[in-house]
Amino acid sequence: MGTHNINFSEQFEFTGKVKTLSIVGIILGAIAIGYGFTGDKVMHERTFANLLLMGYYFACVCMSGMFFLAVQFVAQAGWSASILRVPQALAKTLPIASIILIVIISAGLYTHNLYHHWHAEGLTDPNSPNYDSLIAGKSVFLNVPFFLGRMVVFLGVYSAFAISFTKLSYNEDLAGGLVSYRKSFKNACIFLVIYGFTTPIFAFDTIMSLEAHWFSTMFGWYNFAAMWVSSLATIAIIIILLRRAGYMQWVNNSHLHNLGQFIFGFSIFWTYVWFAQFLLIYYANMPEETVYFYKRFEYYKFWFFLNLAMNFLAPVLLLMDRDNKRTDVKLLFVSIVVLLGHWVDYYQMIMPGAVEDGHNGFGIVEIGTALGFVGLFTFTVLGNLSKKPLIAKNHPLLQESLHHQL
Repeated sequence: MGTHNINFSEQFEFTGKVKTLSIVGIILGAIAIGYGFTGDKVMHERTFANLLLMGYYFACVCMSGMFFLAVQFVAQAGWSASILRVPQALAKTLPIASIILIVIISAGLYTHNLYHHWHAEGLTDPNSPNYDSLIAGKSVFLNVPFFLGRMVVFLGVYSAFAISFTKLSYNEDLAGGLVSYRKSFKNACIFLVIYGFTTPIFAFDTIMSLEAHWFSTMFGWYNFAAMWVSSLATIAIIIILLRRAGYMQWVNNSHLHNLGQFIFGFSIFWTYVWFAQFLLIYYANMPEETVYFYKRFEYYKFWFFLNLAMNFLAPVLLLMDRDNKRTDVKLLFVSIVVLLGHWVDYYQMIMPGAVEDGHNGFGIVEIGTALGFVGLFTFTVLGNLSKKPLIAKNHPLLQESLHHQL
């Protein structure tokens, strides 16, 4: 596409039906959550589990938007320079997502509706009938002040980098030159080291500690793969829908091809980590490890197999063909399937550890909470996207992106 046809001041207008629907989604979500809290103890647990699921999902997609930016800077990738404003909008939303997740976790701890396997009276007291030697041994790490402290530090550091990246990009629009780009490169190098070491701990804390007797050293990378491919799917969906609305016409099929390759490749990586974890536990056949998959196979069998179908079979079979990666209709469909699939993935990660066995359910609370967070995500991300031009006009590799061909 010739650069003379590009409006470098093009901005997205967040108005009309999309904005209205996002607000409606938020209202429906609030009603569903309120309905969940009018029920009994099990319903309270289900409601908190769904809040944790969506709060964690929201934060992870935004975190991985930040990760996408950092990878592009460190790799000095040119193909993505013209689409960076989309992951920047995800990154800019991270502080909001972080606050929401911390509030959910704090409320769950305070009401004993979350993390009750290690946060209950007498578990670490040898004189209590509820004493649990395994939990007592982990109490140095799994205690409320240190637990919440880690959450605040991790999400606070990620958010600080997110704000820094978006600020430097906007400064680059105003001043030009390479100063902002070089600072972004240095920050990205630092961020990736921090992110690589802390993301597994973040997953251990938020999700794995729901079942504090069980552990897996692969769980952190399993979660990383899920959040990364979910964010890639989100970026693809936003870009395709913006193009259909008449924005970002400089994005061509080669850009979509790159995103399709990432979704295809990291869906396989997710499956590799999932299967490696499953196979090692299955082969060793140790009761303290097999209990994790026993619960999911006994009480969540449908979700167990649906998870594999949506997150492995669908992207691999549908994106294996080159043309499918370059076709917006097919890539949009696969991206939506992947996003829904990782909701299923998080559902079967969280529910067995947060809700009493045999009391799992699916209904108003699950659907409504998901709709509420989709509305909130849409409202905040598109709101941030609308505040600045859709293209980083002074990015030093912009011309390479505008003429990108595969």
